[in-house]
Order: sequence, then structure tokens, then C-alpha cells
Amino acid sequence: MIRSYYEHGAHCVLVDVGHSYKGLCDLVGGYYFTYSERDPIKFNPFFLEDDTLDTEKKESIKTLLLALWKKDDETFTRSEYVSLSNALQGYFDHLATHSELFPCFNTFYEYCKEIFLPALRKEGIKDKDFDIDNFLYVLRPYYKSGEFDYLLNATENLDLLHQPFIVFELDNIKDHGILLPTITIIVSQLFINKMRKLKGIRKIILIEEAWKAIARAGMAEYIKYLFKTVRKHFGEAIVVTQEVDDIISSPVIKDAIINNSDCKILLDQTKYINKFDRIQELLGLTDKEKTLIMSMNKANDPTKKYKEVFIGLGGVLSKVYRTEVSLEEYLTYTTEEKEKMKVQEYARRYGSIQKGVAMLASEIRGAVA
Repeated sequence: MIRSYYEHGAHCVLVDVGHSYKGLCDLVGGYYFTYSERDPIKFNPFFLEDDTLDTEKKESIKTLLLALWKKDDETFTRSEYVSLSNALQGYFDHLATHSELFPCFNTFYEYCKEIFLPALRKEGIKDKDFDIDNFLYVLRPYYKSGEFDYLLNATENLDLLHQPFIVFELDNIKDHGILLPTITIIVSQLFINKMRKLKGIRKIILIEEAWKAIARAGMAEYIKYLFKTVRKHFGEAIVVTQEVDDIISSPVIKDAIINNSDCKILLDQTKYINKFDRIQELLGLTDKEKTLIMSMNKANDPTKKYKEVFIGLGGVLSKVYRTEVSLEEYLTYTTEEKEKMKVQEYARRYGSIQKGVAMLASEIRGAVA
């Protein structure tokens, strides 16, 4: 489904736990953000895709800086908000006259310390209005040689607005108290930016099992906002879960997702047969739809390799469809570790995932024949 969206020109933003989309992302040449000790996740919110600092971009950076500076239970004052606005505007004005400087958190931090701080002192701004010393101290870990100096200083994969396929893989940081909240803010601001600026282009955000971690990071209200407004901007929000109970555990998520989802796609529900009445009630399914769902994969054609899937459109149209992919697609999408390693081996051997998958599929067909 996501491949089809992409091939029809949609911009796809995927938030995942489990590396389900690595193969597809490599295939289409997208951006794949993930974390490892050797290659930690990197962004650059200070990079201007269109070389202009509009209000939306400034608000996005301010939201991020305030989240890094203040604790969840801390509020910011009007004077702090204004001071950050002035710091950002001054920083980008400074960049405009100093082309040798690269826009990133490091140069922003240096601007605040070396230029903005003295200016505040000269104007007589009090700490109670804007404690810049505290601001610089708290954000020091994101500056050169700090614990998270990599996070906001990326020098590649910068233009997220115009990149049509982006995957955020959160598996290794889903319980991280600093990285996860920061990345969820970046993801939310990114998709809002795409929604409002990419006119006439379909935008898709798909949140896999990662949405449970995101909801913990204070994103429940954002997901609620997303599901209520995304269609107005020629966009679609998709949530994937293996357990319906996960959705209903959060009242905000439950109301936002279920009540605003006209399209429901269900795979084989055989293992839930004894508690499907509850699922039926939660999803608002009719008895006819329940019968269709419970009939899936019960009488498949043994000569063909396919799975059945139920698609319901707002209670108006409900059908069960056969889904079958080519061997090449299967190898690209597989999440089986042994198969993934084989695909990666062939990709390295033949120079690209396209050639690797083609050669591996050819060998498999030859062995079967």
C-alpha cells in the first residue's frame, strides 16, 4: 500500500519500531533515520529548505528549543518566548551576512553565547525575564562535545520537506527519556510542514507500533489533532497495531483514531475469534462485516499464494480482497531476519538492493524449477 502511494506521487512519512520499512526505503532512495551507538540519529532543524525563515519554521524551532530547555511540568513566560524569537531572528540574520557559517545547533549556540548574551546584558534584560545562562547550561549537552552533540547538527539528509519517503525507526530509543521526545517533536513538525506547504500533493503519515511509545512522549494530543485535520490538507493518517486493546488504553487515542477513521483494514482475526464481539463493538462493525472478516483465509485456492484482507469504508462498502505480491516484493518487504540478511548480502554483492533482489529472486525461482 505504501509503495503504491509513493509511486503515485505521495509524500510518505513512516514512524516504525522493528525495521519493517528498511528494504522499501532503500529501494526508493528515501531517508532512513535510526539510532545505533556507532551511527546515532541526526537531524538539523536549523536548515531552511527554501532559504526563508517563515513564521512556521520559526515556531517549529522554538517549540523544539523550549521542549529541550523546560521540563514537562514547567511553563515558559511571555518574555522567554519573545527572547527566543529574537535570538532566532538575530541568528538567521547573522547567517545571512556570514556565509561561511553552517546553519545548525552548534552555530546557533555560539551565536547565543557570543553575540546574543552580550546584547541582552547591554539592554539590561534581567534573568527573571530570560535566564540565558540557564538556557545555555541546559542546552549544553547538544553542543560540541556534549552527550547529544550529534542530534541537531546533521550535515546530510537535510531537506526533509521535499524528500518524498522518510522513515523514522524508533526501536532503539523507544524508552529513551531525551531522544524519543525530541524526535517525536521533529516528526510532528515535519509532517505539519509538509501538510501546509506541499499544496496539491498527497501526504501520508503512517505510525506503526511506534505510536504506543509516541503517545507516552506526550504526542496523544498531536495524534488527535492529526486525525481531525489531515484530510483538509490532502493528507491521510494511518495507524497500524496488532492489538486493538492498545488503542483503547488511551481515551484520547481511542476517540481520535477510531472516531475519525472511515477506512478500516483488518487481516486474519482467527486468533481473536473468542473476543471479536468486543472488537466489533469498538470498531463499529456490522454483523455482515464480522461474517466477512471471520471468513478470511478459510477456503483459499491451494494453487495460489495469497492472503485475504478485509477493507471497510465507513460502513458503506465492505469487501474481502486477495493480496499477493511478487517474489521480488516479498524479498524487499520481508521482516524475517534470515531472509533480510540474505537480501542485504546480495545487495552488497551486486551493488544495489534492486540488483540484489532481482538476482536472489532469480536464483530462488531457478531452485524451485
